[in-house]
Amino acid sequence: MKNDKLYYSISEVAQITGLEQYVLRYWEKEFSVLKPKKSRGGNRIYTQKDIDIINRIKYLRTVEKLTIEGARKKLTMRRAKEEKVTIVNNARAKTLIGQIRKDIKEILKIFS
Repeated sequence: MKNDKLYYSISEVAQITGLEQYVLRYWEKEFSVLKPKKSRGGNRIYTQKDIDIINRIKYLRTVEKLTIEGARKKLTMRRAKEEKVTIVNNARAKTLIGQIRKDIKEILKIFS
């Protein structure tokens, strides 16, 4: 099941990643690599690449227990290509799981 959606709202990204919207906005200020575009109305528009970065930051903060500064440094470090591919694949898998979770919630709303 491949999701062909190009852009996500902040509420969708929050649901997919399991993070609060205020955390996403805060991380946008703290991590220069996270720069979602904004619509004409000023709403954030996230791409899959943005979600991959968010999942990477989440991993660094929760699993590796790094501070914001530590996560920022680790994100800017160059990585071996194999490790980078693994990180991206893991982030995409988490995104897919989050999207499936969101879809299931929507299906449950229909049947309740």
